[in-house]
Amino acid sequence: MEYYRALGLEPKLSLDPEDLKQRFYAHSRLWHPDRFIRADPVERERALDMTAVLNDAFRTLRDPVTRAEYFLKRNGRELSKEPPPELLEEVFDLNLMLEELRAGEASVRPDLEAARQRFLGMLEEIDASQQERFAAYDFSQDPVILEEIRAALNRRKYVANLVRDVDKQLNVPLAD
Repeated sequence: MEYYRALGLEPKLSLDPEDLKQRFYAHSRLWHPDRFIRADPVERERALDMTAVLNDAFRTLRDPVTRAEYFLKRNGRELSKEPPPELLEEVFDLNLMLEELRAGEASVRPDLEAARQRFLGMLEEIDASQQERFAAYDFSQDPVILEEIRAALNRRKYVANLVRDVDKQLNVPLAD
């Protein structure tokens, strides 16, 4: 079942987090398996299935990034597996520094930490601009804006992977 429909929402990119949470709790109470203990096996199975769908829907739609990825996929737009061209030089330099660090060259550590901060800044910038794009797309339904969202998510995904790679080599604890 489609996540927006499961929660009684109009498919859009901008969602009110409090409304989303209230809808999730309300629908979860309606479909809670304990309410179907005396029901026939088909209805009990349906309640279990709906509970799983509601949990998946809430987990996906509450995070703006996973919501946008889901929305894009439902609209026939997949994220690219290729790195964004504008990041290729930075990726190359970063990979060289990571190799040097693995080989025991500790002098690259400050450069890696600086790169990490730069990438974290990129993530913040992308996330901030996405909210504006989400609202613009919801208002206009303009496919050009949807493509901009897809391109930004591609970039974000790749930058997040770079941060993860640097964190791993610098032994930075993972965020919750």
